[in-house]
Amino acid sequence: MIKSKRFSLLAGLSVAGMIAAACAPATVIQTQVVQVTVPPEVQEVVQTQVVEVTSAPEIVEVNTAFTTPHPILGDVRVRQAIAYCTNRPELIKSVYSWASEEVQANLLMDTNINSASWASYNGPEIQKYPFDLEKGKALLNEAGWTGDEGTRSNADGRPLFLRFTTTTAAFRVTWASVFEQQMAACGIQVVRNHVPASWWFGSDSGLRRRDFELGAYAWVGEADPKGQTLYACNQIPLPTNNWAGQNYMGWCNETASNAINAANNALDQAERIEQYKTFQIEFAKDMISLPVFQRAEGNAATLGLQNFKPSATDYYTWNSHEWALEDGGEELVVALSQEPASMYTLRESSAVQRTVGYLVFEGAVSQYNYNYQTDTQAEIPTLDNGGIVINVVDVAEGTEIIDASGVPTDPDGNLLTLAAGVSIQNDAGETVVYEGGSVKMRQLVITYKFQENLTWSDGTPVSKADFELAYANDCNPESGAVDYSVCQSIASVEFGDDNSYTVTWKPGYFAPLSFIAPIGFYPSHQVLSDGRKLADVPTTEWASLPEIADTPMGVGPYVLTEWNKGQSLVLEANPNYWGGELAIKKITILIISDTKQAVAQLLTGDVDVIGSETLGAGEEVQTVLDNQDKLQVLIEPSATWEHIDFNLFIP
Repeated sequence: MIKSKRFSLLAGLSVAGMIAAACAPATVIQTQVVQVTVPPEVQEVVQTQVVEVTSAPEIVEVNTAFTTPHPILGDVRVRQAIAYCTNRPELIKSVYSWASEEVQANLLMDTNINSASWASYNGPEIQKYPFDLEKGKALLNEAGWTGDEGTRSNADGRPLFLRFTTTTAAFRVTWASVFEQQMAACGIQVVRNHVPASWWFGSDSGLRRRDFELGAYAWVGEADPKGQTLYACNQIPLPTNNWAGQNYMGWCNETASNAINAANNALDQAERIEQYKTFQIEFAKDMISLPVFQRAEGNAATLGLQNFKPSATDYYTWNSHEWALEDGGEELVVALSQEPASMYTLRESSAVQRTVGYLVFEGAVSQYNYNYQTDTQAEIPTLDNGGIVINVVDVAEGTEIIDASGVPTDPDGNLLTLAAGVSIQNDAGETVVYEGGSVKMRQLVITYKFQENLTWSDGTPVSKADFELAYANDCNPESGAVDYSVCQSIASVEFGDDNSYTVTWKPGYFAPLSFIAPIGFYPSHQVLSDGRKLADVPTTEWASLPEIADTPMGVGPYVLTEWNKGQSLVLEANPNYWGGELAIKKITILIISDTKQAVAQLLTGDVDVIGSETLGAGEEVQTVLDNQDKLQVLIEPSATWEHIDFNLFIP
C-alpha cells in the first residue's frame, strides 16, 4: 500500500491521506475472478484472485439529508457490542501470522491516535473494548436484539443483518472473512461486499455519498494527528453541502467536535494534548469507528548499512545524507516496486516519488518518529524565538477569513468571506457566530528562515528569486496542483532576503503545523534545453519539462543523473550539497515490481535496501526475518490504521 504524505517541493508539507476503502448497497454477492486496478492512494498491490465481489452499484442521486438514525447502528449499544464481539488479535494474526506476539500486540489501538503519538491518551476514562463475547451478547439483548442460536432479531422480527463493505484487496478479504465469522458467533449476520476502489473513491459514489453500513478502510496517520475533517460536526457530507467533508459516519458529538477543532486551532502543544484527550474519550465512548489495528510495516537493509532509520511518519530516505557502509563502500542499490510517474512534486504525490524526492530535493522539516526536525529550514519558528507573531486585527463583513473549522473555502470552492452566520474564532480563541459589524480576530505573521548555505547542485546559491518563483508557480490555479488550501490561507508574503520570507496569514488561520514553511523554491536561473530560463516558462508547461519531470535540479544530497524508464534511476552525490560530503557517492534505484525477486536480490547482495512500500507485509517479510544473520530487519507499527466505520444515519 502506498503511504501518502503531502510534500511541497523543498517545503515538506504533509496531510493525512486516506487509503483503501469500499462501501456498497445491499446486492447479491457473487464469486468471480477479478482483476483490480488500484489507484495511487491505495497501498495494496492487488493481484488476480478469486474473491467475493459485487459489481459497482448504479449511482443514485439522493435529494434528502441523512436525518433518520440507522435502525441498527443508530443505537450505541449495538456499536459497542460489535466492538466487544470483534476479536482483534485474531484479525491481526490472520494477516500477520509471521509477526511475533509482541509485534502483533503492539498493533492494537483503542482510539484514533496510536500509542506512539505525542497526542495519545490511554487513561482510565478511555472506554476499552477487549474481546468479550458475553458482554457483546448482553448489550445486544439490552438493545432488543435477541436469539440464542443463529441470527438475532428484534421484537418486530427484523433480523440483525448488516452490510460490510471493503475493497477487493486480498489483505482485506482475509481479515474481513474472519470478522464475518466473529459477528456470526455473536448473532449478527454480516454480508460482505468487496468493491473496486475506483468506485469507492469516485467523486459521486461510494464513500463520498456515504453509501455503506459497515465500511472498512484505512487512514494514513502522521506526526500531527489532525482529524478535523474526519470528525467535526461541520464535516459531515450531505447533499445540502455538496457532499463536502470526510465525517462519513455522520457523527456529531458537540464536545468531541469542539475539542478536535480546538486541537487544530492552537499552537501550544500542551493545550493541544488536553483537547485531544477530551476528543479521544468521546470517540471511544460513542464507538462510531472501531480501530481494528495498525498496519505492520517492514523495512530491510544489508547489515553493513549504517544510520538506516525508517520511520512510521516519514519516508526512509529522510536521512540518506547520513547513510554509510561499514566496509567503506561508496555505492548503494535500492529496490522500488514502482517508479514515479514524474518528479514534479506539485503533480505527483506517490510514496515512491517522495522516496526519491528526499534524495534530490530534501525537505524543509522531517517528521521522524512523530516529531519534527529541521532540514533545509534553519529553525522552527515559535512565539518564544520571535518567529511567530500573533496580531489582533479588526475585520468586517466581506473580509477574506478562515472560519472556526480552519477551512479556507466554502463547499463550492469559493474563498471564505466574513458574513452573518459564519462561525469564527475571536481574538480570545473562542468560537463565536459572526452577526455583523466589526469583530476582532487573531492573525498569524510567521517568518521562515532557511539554511544560509543552501546551494543548487550546479553550484548556484539559492536566492530570493527562487522563493518568489515557487510562490508564483505553486499558488497559480493553472499549475494543476492537487490542493491549494495553503495558498488560499495566505493573505500576503514578503520576501525579505535570499534565506527567509514572512507570511501574513488570513485572519483566523491558526494551523498547528504553520511552523513548516509553506513555500519552497525552484532554480529560477536554470537554463532549459530550449534556451529559456525556468523563470520565464508559463506554469502550464512545467509538468512537461524534462528539467522538471525527469531530471530536476535540487539542493538535496543527490543529483538524479539518469532515468531509464521502467528499469532504474541513477543518483550521484551532489558535489555542492549544503550538508557536507557524503559517504555514499552513488545510489542506483532498481524498479523491481515482483517483491519476491526484490527480496531474492537483497539476499544475494545485489540489492542493499528495500523499504516498506516494496517489502509490504506478506510472506516476503517472513523470508527476510529468516535471514537476520545477513540483514537488518525493522518491523514496527505503521502510521496507517485499519478501521470499521459505522454509518449512523440513512437518507
